[in-house]
Amino acid sequence: MTTQSLAYVNGEIVPISEAKISLLDWGFLHSDATYDVAHVWEGHFFHLTEHLDRYYAGMEKLRMSIPYNKAQLTALLLQLVAQSGLRHAYVEMITTRGQPEPGSRDPRTCSNQFFAFVVPFVWISQPDQGLHIAISQQQRIPTESVDPTIKNYHWLDLVMGQFEAYDRGAQTAAVVDANGNIKEGPGFNIFIIKDSQLFTTAEGVLLGITRQTAIQLAQQLGMQVVFGEVSADAFRNADETFATSTAGGIMAITQVDDNVIGDGQIGPLTQQLKDAYWAMHKQPNYATEVVYESEP
Repeated sequence: MTTQSLAYVNGEIVPISEAKISLLDWGFLHSDATYDVAHVWEGHFFHLTEHLDRYYAGMEKLRMSIPYNKAQLTALLLQLVAQSGLRHAYVEMITTRGQPEPGSRDPRTCSNQFFAFVVPFVWISQPDQGLHIAISQQQRIPTESVDPTIKNYHWLDLVMGQFEAYDRGAQTAAVVDANGNIKEGPGFNIFIIKDSQLFTTAEGVLLGITRQTAIQLAQQLGMQVVFGEVSADAFRNADETFATSTAGGIMAITQVDDNVIGDGQIGPLTQQLKDAYWAMHKQPNYATEVVYESEP
């Protein structure tokens, strides 16, 4: 069995290099799409049910649909990963608006399209390293314009924030709202720890699956979790701070702008949460096993 990155396109599993989408698909032309990303660790999907629930909820809000129910999509994703042979993988499922009838701009005439792919596991930050984040002046798209709880490809605010961060010598960015409060980064939520309390923004961000897992774990560890605005100064002066994402789990942030957080190393509470997060991957309540093809 050959390990490779694969895609599911037009009802077929193909090498990802052969996957294609029409130039006329509104997913490409208008960023009119929703998606979700789950990961596979040691041959098991983690929190797959939660990712599927969010994916279908996003489609419903956007008036999209695919010809698979959750059980059928689960089987398809398991098949895709099994065929790839990847034991540590990043798995994305996508629904695009598709194309309207010729000459029409009516989204009701579009035929929604489904795609999926599997690639080796993606790390935003290596697990033994801390992130250096710059607070960008770039404002996050307001909730009133685009619902951030629906995963989408409206990333220009995040991308321009990244460029600003790179110009300032940081690895990535945190974007802000109109009042300068911290929202999120490109593909990750943000938490701060101050006086053993955990703080995270209450609204205007994606309700990340890893974010919710971190909240659950913190509460199990006896930490108080506070939902509210996180100011730029609070972020810079936190005792500890971290990001959460499917692409890396719980990741320490060790520098914000020019401010080193703590002693510049992964903080003790962040480390506790990281350890608990990866331990969860071995618990059957959260893991869905991939049955791989037999080795020759």
